[in-house]
Amino acid sequence: MRTTNLYAPTLRETPAEAEVRSHQLMLRAGLIRKAAGGLYTYLPLAWRTIKKIEQIIREEMDEAGGQEVSMPILQPAEIWQESGRWAVYGDEMFRVRDRHGRQFCLGPTHEEMVTTLVRDEVRSYKQLPLMLYQIQNKYRDEIRPRFGLMRGREFIMKDLYSFDKDEEGMNESYRKMYDAYTRIYTRMGLDFRPVEADNGAIGGGHSHEFTVLADAGESSIACCTSCDYAASDEKAELNVIKAAEEELLPLEKKATPGANTIELVAGYLKLPIEKTIKAVAFQTDADELVLAFVRGDHEVNDVKVLNLLEGAIELRMADEEAIAEAGGCAGFMSPIGIKEGTRVIVDQTVMEMYNACAGANEKDVHYVNVNPKRDFPDAAVADIRMVRAGDLCPRCGGIIKMTRGIEAGQVFTLGTKYSEALRAVFLDENGREKPMQMGCYGIGVGRTMAAAVEQNNDEHGIIWPRAIAPFEVVVVPVNAKNPEQLELAEAVYNELKKARVDVLLDDRKDRAGVKFKDADLIGYPLRITVGPKAVDENAVELKVRRTGEILTASREEAAAKAVELLGKL
Repeated sequence: MRTTNLYAPTLRETPAEAEVRSHQLMLRAGLIRKAAGGLYTYLPLAWRTIKKIEQIIREEMDEAGGQEVSMPILQPAEIWQESGRWAVYGDEMFRVRDRHGRQFCLGPTHEEMVTTLVRDEVRSYKQLPLMLYQIQNKYRDEIRPRFGLMRGREFIMKDLYSFDKDEEGMNESYRKMYDAYTRIYTRMGLDFRPVEADNGAIGGGHSHEFTVLADAGESSIACCTSCDYAASDEKAELNVIKAAEEELLPLEKKATPGANTIELVAGYLKLPIEKTIKAVAFQTDADELVLAFVRGDHEVNDVKVLNLLEGAIELRMADEEAIAEAGGCAGFMSPIGIKEGTRVIVDQTVMEMYNACAGANEKDVHYVNVNPKRDFPDAAVADIRMVRAGDLCPRCGGIIKMTRGIEAGQVFTLGTKYSEALRAVFLDENGREKPMQMGCYGIGVGRTMAAAVEQNNDEHGIIWPRAIAPFEVVVVPVNAKNPEQLELAEAVYNELKKARVDVLLDDRKDRAGVKFKDADLIGYPLRITVGPKAVDENAVELKVRRTGEILTASREEAAAKAVELLGKL
């Protein structure tokens, strides 16, 4: 490919709409262009990278036993109604009607479609295990599309679904996909970490997110500094923190005028914040009130709370009227005095506190000498707090550190959630009918590209890992108007093509500085410069984008040297 034939409109200024580095650079480097909120056109450079990512994915999916299919994006409402998700999926689903009034959706995911496909064909355990995957567009009506390809309304996803005869088989399929994902992100040259994650709306059993580490990532990750434990902040398990035992003092009310926050009440009563109990009130989508309590210096993890509420789909902050009806008082709450039947969940660490301070459910009044095991023994107890740096690892007791990353892929076990709802059953060895055990495994293809840019850049532009770079090498004649320089550059370019290197010849007649800036902005792993020295001294320059290392080689050796350098990238 020659740059004079390449459609790659670079920008010198950063568009105001772009907030994160990857979005800025992909716009400036001529990779993508915005069509509407959350909708982007992939230009040739981006599409070359997308195809390379897809090829790595296909090779590893096939190696792990996956078979590629292509399912309709337009899905009939009936299969979603059958699974029970049509009514509960929410406003993210694009719903449409055909000319006959029949309802469809633009697929946000394909569990229903693939399960109904398999249920109509698979009858016997001899046809299992089965792994089917596709790479295609998905559609979700995000309330606030942002960060370019990170959160869009239309996006490319690889989704694979496994079907097994038992849990052992499902777990084996999960292991295969976990290992395949590890190979995929390793081959792409990305710094990543598999982290334990919440299954969210997908449902099912256990899950791991494959997270590309980046400071601007949306995901907050808890990592142990002593072992390989890693989990999203939503999922991270936490050990009970036991306070030093004290003699139990009698419960007592104290006036706390205006002290309606933990900080204010701790200051007013001259207590360490670790001796206070914080309340957070939620309401479910069914308007059930849920009161959650954690130690004053901790935060409530609403995902953990939601997972404890069978049938609940989402939580919102409770209104004061609902709190008052339950016998509470906003800003001054505790489980003491709350009406029977109200859902109360207390963090396990709270139950190990002694002589603490909590609200009295009266305005401007708090209790002191609260002893949870004595004073609210009937409350549900669970790990509902948010992890933070310095917590102890639940696996080895090491210190937890917090880092950030971008979720690029996720693997789930689903169990029989969809196979039971959609009657995807088979006959086992004894002729008994059983539901298939399922798993699902997704990779955001465009999101992975954006994550790679977010992780690999500097002040000059993108620094592509070789495996997914749009071109591995760019050959730049300093002065393309000079026939000798252009001829030598052409010779190097043709030798690299013969060596099956993905190479671009920048044959534009622009100034060398412009071409160098574009090369750095777009981020080709290796640049070969053919200038006056190539003509006068038979010397060309090779520059490694990531390190800035510059080497010299003869024109005849340039292609071989480039191949050698690429092998080290």
